[in-house]
Amino acid sequence: MSNIRLFFPKSLSLNLTATLDKSQSHYVSKVMRIKENEVFSLFNISGEWEAKILGISKSIVEFNVTKQLRQKENFKELWLAFSPIKSNYFNFMIQKATELGVTKFLPIIFDRTVVRKINKERLEKVIIEAAEQSNRINVPSIEEPKSLKKFLDDKKMDLIFTDLNSKTNKLDLKKLTNNPSCIIVGPEGDFSETEREKILSYNGVQAIKINENILRSETAVISALSIVNYAIN
Repeated sequence: MSNIRLFFPKSLSLNLTATLDKSQSHYVSKVMRIKENEVFSLFNISGEWEAKILGISKSIVEFNVTKQLRQKENFKELWLAFSPIKSNYFNFMIQKATELGVTKFLPIIFDRTVVRKINKERLEKVIIEAAEQSNRINVPSIEEPKSLKKFLDDKKMDLIFTDLNSKTNKLDLKKLTNNPSCIIVGPEGDFSETEREKILSYNGVQAIKINENILRSETAVISALSIVNYAIN
């Protein structure tokens, strides 16, 4: 079987016959030059499946699902709340966070946020490509930007606050529940004092210092995810 893994948004099941979209068909047939009767893998939240190419007509690949390779994953929800940043660094941050297991991205508009809009469609493509590359089955979702107040209205999460003023760099695992763990990382200008107070007043929040140095947003995200992943897995 080839090393090609593609995210397929529709339902997958044994013996299913369907077609890839135009972009994926071009990638499979023109870029990777996979031929009729060769196999590749498709995945989505239902699991990962082996697919055999039945034919290529008018540049569209038709396939048949021949067997299941992996079952649906049971995973701990890990959310990332963050401030949007400039596009080049933004793509990198989203890519690495996907590789490190984030299941939902929550862009937040803080007082000192500079970039206040996102290209959601472009970021979804970055997420899918990162999931394909990193052997993930579940593909993270990304929400539209929201205010800090609206974000904090969600009471069903274990909030982990990356705070330079924190005295500890360790998580108290006993405080974590079955709710999603959510890491919140501020803008490059840091949280305002008002924002810090609001976050610290959230029920059950844990504040941790991830580094003694002041980090760029994308570096802070990778550091925080690495620390939390090590603690909870």
